[in-house]
Amino acid sequence: MRIPGLLQALTVGVLMALLLASIQTVTAQSSADDDLPLEELQRFTEVYERIQRDYVESVDDEQLIRNAIRGMLSGLDPHSAYLDQSAYERLQEGTRGEFGGLGLEVGTEDGLIKVIAPIDGTPAEAADIRPGDLIIRIDGQSVKGLDLQAAVERMRGETGTSVTLSILRDGAEAPIEVTLERAVIQVDSVRARLLDDAFGYVRISQFQSRTGEDVLEAVDRLSREADPLDGLVLDLRNNPGGVLDAAVAVADAFVSRGQIVSTNGRIARSRGAFTATPNDALNGAPLVVLVNAGSASAAEIVAGALQDHQRAVIMGEPTFGKGSVQTILPLRDGDAVKLTTARYYTPDGRSIQAEGIQPDVEVANLRVSDAEGDPARLRESNLPRHLRGETDEGELPADAPASPLATRDYALAEALNLLKGLTILGN
Repeated sequence: MRIPGLLQALTVGVLMALLLASIQTVTAQSSADDDLPLEELQRFTEVYERIQRDYVESVDDEQLIRNAIRGMLSGLDPHSAYLDQSAYERLQEGTRGEFGGLGLEVGTEDGLIKVIAPIDGTPAEAADIRPGDLIIRIDGQSVKGLDLQAAVERMRGETGTSVTLSILRDGAEAPIEVTLERAVIQVDSVRARLLDDAFGYVRISQFQSRTGEDVLEAVDRLSREADPLDGLVLDLRNNPGGVLDAAVAVADAFVSRGQIVSTNGRIARSRGAFTATPNDALNGAPLVVLVNAGSASAAEIVAGALQDHQRAVIMGEPTFGKGSVQTILPLRDGDAVKLTTARYYTPDGRSIQAEGIQPDVEVANLRVSDAEGDPARLRESNLPRHLRGETDEGELPADAPASPLATRDYALAEALNLLKGLTILGN
């Protein structure tokens, strides 16, 4: 909105001088030791004035200032952002588990939009969008130079409408075109089932406000069904993170003492630590945690805590490496600022940022199938004139077929095998 009446006669320079004077007053009250970079602010004032005077079209003052704020935040790191009221409301909806869109958790890399992970049961997962994919165009328009929030806005829309993404994928010779139909995304944070009579499986797709409670309820139900539960696979693959308190609650469900995670930043309120309470939902039974490149943020906090406490074997691929804390700071007009304020550290003091969690046992994302008539697979009993065994009746043993679980999910099958081995050693 332009300033009416006589105030319109004031030059932009005078208005900016008043603004600077106000900023200086506030800054002097909050920190007498920090001086504002007056030369840089004068440069900002000059650019602002040139745009208002010389740009090819008239620019709304409010929009120009908001764009400057967005640029200031997006230049800090891939996760800091300015949130207008609608974006702020959608962020709050996401932590409650229901929102509209494609079901993608994204960040930025070299000016492009990078997929951290698709969310379970969403259009993005159904379209086989993968962690590490780079989105280069949305509906034919390049995302180069577009801030993250603006790119997210382009992907959102009315339920039932379509959006086409152009994707660069490692190993693909040309960009992949994927058309998705927008939907209301209802995320079931926790899913659980028995893998067989004595071993459980809990999948966390995203950390929401109730995730910790849901995990405890799931483990309790599996324990009653198995009677007893001999071990558990906790699946954090393609989990983009979420609410910090929920991650702490999940780790606390299996760790009975010591630190879970700590944060450290410039200001006092960004420094702190979270400590476990005396409980273990599994009563010491073995735990295997599955991770991959799409496991980020809160998922890495859980994996790092369980690894440092030697409470679980971490299995899969190195994780994403998002170890920074974003604080939502509401503004007076209903907008908000999402600002990176600290880094996460595991109980042993390891920084997750840009490093990720290295698995104890690496398992690649493979697909397996039954071998049919492989001539290279020989046994002693296949050789002509072999010495007969005491129970040999002349029939050649058949190759053991791949288990149904292995053909569906190789990493999960390997986790179950490891869990069974840990149980044997424990007994």
